[in-house]
Amino acid sequence: MKVLLSINPEHVENIFRGVKTFEFRRKVFARKDVRTVVVYCTMPVGRIVGEFDIDTILEDAPDEIWEKTQFGSGITKDFFDQYFSERKVAYALKIGEVREYKEYIDPKEVLDNFSPPQSYMYMKEERRKLDCSDQLEFW
Repeated sequence: MKVLLSINPEHVENIFRGVKTFEFRRKVFARKDVRTVVVYCTMPVGRIVGEFDIDTILEDAPDEIWEKTQFGSGITKDFFDQYFSERKVAYALKIGEVREYKEYIDPKEVLDNFSPPQSYMYMKEERRKLDCSDQLEFW
């Protein structure tokens, strides 16, 4: 199963360069069969730009997550602390194999009623537009 995550351009660039090896989330998917993240790069890019496999998902108190991930975080401690402010639990997706697409995809051309997800969106076949190309594999 794949999920689509909205990630800002700076972090997307760091993921594809290998600088950011963890993607942080305040909440994680309910389904346990999610193996791949489809990356939607937020505005001003506004495109699906690639994907990465999830090596593992860490769950712990924010301070513990920072200790385990700081050298692959791609962010500052201040940014991390602000993101997880008031949270008791933090999640870190350890990024596995990364695949940047040669041609970026306009999500409105492949997904019905697309709006960028606040947390995540399952890539279900039912969401695929009937007339779209097969450049984006859903499952």
